[in-house]
Amino acid sequence: MSLASETRRAVDENPFLVAALRAGIVNYTAAARYLDVDGETDAVATAIRRYAEELPAYETTDRDVRVRMERGITPAPIDGTKHETALLAVGGTSFRSDGGELTAIAATGEIDATALGTALGRLGNAEIEVIAAGVGEGTAMVVVDDRDGVDALRTVEAAFEAVPE
Repeated sequence: MSLASETRRAVDENPFLVAALRAGIVNYTAAARYLDVDGETDAVATAIRRYAEELPAYETTDRDVRVRMERGITPAPIDGTKHETALLAVGGTSFRSDGGELTAIAATGEIDATALGTALGRLGNAEIEVIAAGVGEGTAMVVVDDRDGVDALRTVEAAFEAVPE
């Protein structure tokens, strides 16, 4: 494998680096040192710069999304009878409005996996633990601890104002 292809593979394994390259905010030498590529730092930095030139520019779009918060969410095992009322079901657990100590942030509109990923990234940066998340058919939902509900709502709303294209 050539140094250029090995460098591209290493960059692609780090989505944050791809985003930063697309945004034009990378120190190529520092990135070359960070990546686990067998080669001289200057050569790897040059390969990163050339790869960055081929990537599309980082652009964001404001999504038309309605976001709401619902408190009192309870996780419960899916037992074959109660999951029909679930707001979200992941694996063998459903999350439903049942007086619990969790909060659901639900969004509808121009939602897809990229939008949810953006929201999850922002929640992680804000150190808000996501207990469950899902997306499908123009709807996304994240479940957080009740204490984080208001901050999570604001964070998710802001995330949908700048979703990468």
